[in-house]
Amino acid sequence: MTGIIDQLIEKYFPQGVSSEKRSDIQEFFLKKIYNEYNEYYMDRELVIKNRIDALNLALPNAKVREEYSQLIKIEDSDICEYWLEGLEDAGLQAELEIILNPTEEKMIPDNCVSESTMPSNEDNAPSETTNSIDLNEVTEVEKTDAQVLSDTRVVGTNVRGIVVKGIPLKAGEYDITLKYKYQNWSEGCSILDRKFKVAINPDPRSLWKDIPTDKNIKFFKEDYAHDYITVVENEKGSQKDIVAASKRGRSHAHEGKARDDDFKIFHNNDNGWYIIAVADGAGSAKYSRKGSAVACETCVEFCKTALENPIELEKEIIALSNTTERQSNRTISTLIYNIVGGAAHKAHRVILETANANEDQPRDYSTTLLLAICKKFDFGWFVASFWVGDGAMCIYDKERQYIKLLGTPDGGEYAGQTRFLTMKEIFTPESIMSRLKYSIEEDFSALLLMTDGISDPFFETDANLDKVEKWNELWDNINSEVDLTDDNTESQYQLLKWLDFWLPGNHDDRTIAILY
Repeated sequence: MTGIIDQLIEKYFPQGVSSEKRSDIQEFFLKKIYNEYNEYYMDRELVIKNRIDALNLALPNAKVREEYSQLIKIEDSDICEYWLEGLEDAGLQAELEIILNPTEEKMIPDNCVSESTMPSNEDNAPSETTNSIDLNEVTEVEKTDAQVLSDTRVVGTNVRGIVVKGIPLKAGEYDITLKYKYQNWSEGCSILDRKFKVAINPDPRSLWKDIPTDKNIKFFKEDYAHDYITVVENEKGSQKDIVAASKRGRSHAHEGKARDDDFKIFHNNDNGWYIIAVADGAGSAKYSRKGSAVACETCVEFCKTALENPIELEKEIIALSNTTERQSNRTISTLIYNIVGGAAHKAHRVILETANANEDQPRDYSTTLLLAICKKFDFGWFVASFWVGDGAMCIYDKERQYIKLLGTPDGGEYAGQTRFLTMKEIFTPESIMSRLKYSIEEDFSALLLMTDGISDPFFETDANLDKVEKWNELWDNINSEVDLTDDNTESQYQLLKWLDFWLPGNHDDRTIAILY
């Protein structure tokens, strides 16, 4: 540059100039050229920045504990490299976009200079040398590798973008800065930037509180319960075990309210009869937690007594098994009416007595009831049941792809309504008979009784209860977390844990009993 200035001096000052004036002229031209140079690049930077700011670049919201992946790519010929800062605070990281055919990548011009290779220029004088690095070498990566410079930055180009990914663990709004260099960038030029914000939404589960139920409330009930009955093999062969669990729903836990569901299971080791009861106290009834407990306890105790010496019932069951079509048997219907229907009616009366003793209304104790008794015979299983309210009760066999509902869920005039054990119209003879079912089954995978805290999220509609594929989904889901093998007492704890499954909008109490 000084040689060019000397040529200008000789042309326009043929008479010559003093060394001092020559120095002044050289300094004048150098400053003027440098100022124009700066002005040119400032204008160019502004144009480039405005263009990049106008691009539709954004990082969509992420969610805590969910995998996140988003591509940021600037396909602008003026931009030679760019990177992101602030990702670590959000629990995210950067990787280079994978190019499926890396051999077909375009050649990247080596006109973007790395700061680490440039000499410092603290005097703001124009640099006479421009060392550069070959970005083809920098960005040449294997298909699964990310390009990371010596300062750990992952650098994208207009050929290969940056993938922002990770599984964030902390909710919040985080500032992310996109920094970039333009073509022919050199030391002393600005590194341009654009600000982003990325919101990490909280895991909805973390928003729910788990406030223990006050033990001083009337009719206090533990927030969860579980039980397991092991039934040993006998002369009739292998037997089925019973596992049950009940858990307070998130909606109740969030407000510190008690669990309204209940269950009770029993097996008579002397004669082989099983008794299973599951009940769902109405959320609108202030003492339904007591109603469900009374219903289960009363029904099981009543059936235990009624089945201590069931000679007549078993005689009629065996006779029924020998008929070709196993048609309805009036005698068995009457016996089941007296045992299972009688148990439900006794529970109804005890609830009324409890309400009266506490000077409450019977509706304050409203509850549903699912009740089943069963026994294994030489020819198969006999199952009888009573069902009032919602929820579900079903015989399920996975191998045969077979289901048999043991009743029909009650629906009210409006969504969310149902029938309850406390309603006197439930106990007309006709109504009781319509709610009683019995069946002889060669075998089955499971007999399942559940409240609507489980049936609603898995079946959604009453019509879906008749679809075996829906029962397959439920069964597979349970077995993914619960080891339903013979004599596995640990399954009661696994089942309790399974009850914490997450399905948006479904946060009711959950109770299930499984004979398997």
